[in-house]
Amino acid sequence: MNDSSTKSLLLGLTGGIAVYKAAELTRLLVQEGVSVQVVMTRAATRFVAPATFQALSGNPVYTDLWDPRVGNHMAHIELSRAVRAILVAPASADFLAKLAHGLADDLLSTLCLARECPLLVAPAMNRQMWANPATQRNVAQLAADGVEILGPASGDQACGETGPGRMLEPGELLEAALAVFQPKGLAGVRALVTAGPTFEAIDTVRGITNLSSGKMGFAIARALREAGAQVTLVAGPVGLPTPYGVTRHDVVSAEQMFAAVKERVSGADLFISVAAVADFRPAHRSDHKLKRASGGLTLELTPNPDILGYVARLPRPPLCVAFAAESEHLEEHARAKREAKGVPLLVANLVQEAIGGDENQVVLFDERGRHPLPRGSKLEVARAIVRHIAAAWPDWSRRCGRAAANVRVVRP
Repeated sequence: MNDSSTKSLLLGLTGGIAVYKAAELTRLLVQEGVSVQVVMTRAATRFVAPATFQALSGNPVYTDLWDPRVGNHMAHIELSRAVRAILVAPASADFLAKLAHGLADDLLSTLCLARECPLLVAPAMNRQMWANPATQRNVAQLAADGVEILGPASGDQACGETGPGRMLEPGELLEAALAVFQPKGLAGVRALVTAGPTFEAIDTVRGITNLSSGKMGFAIARALREAGAQVTLVAGPVGLPTPYGVTRHDVVSAEQMFAAVKERVSGADLFISVAAVADFRPAHRSDHKLKRASGGLTLELTPNPDILGYVARLPRPPLCVAFAAESEHLEEHARAKREAKGVPLLVANLVQEAIGGDENQVVLFDERGRHPLPRGSKLEVARAIVRHIAAAWPDWSRRCGRAAANVRVVRP
């Protein structure tokens, strides 16, 4: 595979009404700087014309195994060797059966058989077709062969029925596709992440909270999943979509977050505390809405549990990464918190530069000193943090007794 394939993807389209979603997927991929080569089966061209995808991708669309535009008449070899991955979306029941049994009677099935790169498929079909034992056997075989199965989702279908079989939405497929281009430095690592604010109730409608949007924690969860980790996300009250492939558990208060972490931490190799957990909560919560009083309102506050401190002090803790949001004296406070918590890595930023926004700029503090990262989108910053963790993981995990045998380092 040549260097030009670093961010190249072959998008295969099979027959089904979900082909219309692939047009939006193509547009999103191109926006992300991915070179998209579209290959369609004849059935796919009955739903959307190839000209649509040629216009969206900026590349010629191939449909014929004997296409004369490929000089050596080996399109199945040339096209599959020139890309970083192949994504078939939608993948019909018929096409899944072909892949599972090694059948190759058209361009798309032949190049999938001849590939030397990862293959991802997004099933799309009627719910009964999806539930059919033959389809389930084929999908199980493909998964055993190393093919990544994306979905399907459940919901309304073009046939008027409702159930599993819907192709994932373009945004979800985009996340899965972009993950292919990220190093798999944490493959097999089980990661637990907290994100977002907490809400500490005063009465039935009021409470104490903060301005955390949860965007950084969700970006960390996505970046970990892209790096090959199995990710569980404990999220405070935010309205963000769950990153593809991440298991999410929603909570409201700090005590609920603490309980959720305690329940899940024994299965984690890595714990990243990104959530902006309220330090205090009202000592007494009113069961009724408090009325305005001329004398004002006096609250008695009590400390919330120290979630990170609890995890770091476990007899056999996971490797812990802390986040610190400061308003001043960033380095001084960050170093003090890292020492107090006893964590190998602390990520610090100034709240006025990050909270609620889409960009961030952080400094990493570990035993080797400070490592400032360039300002960027929260996803870009999250990926850089995860790369730092992955680079140090073999040494850190060995020292804390978690040189987990299930961890395997894979590079794209």
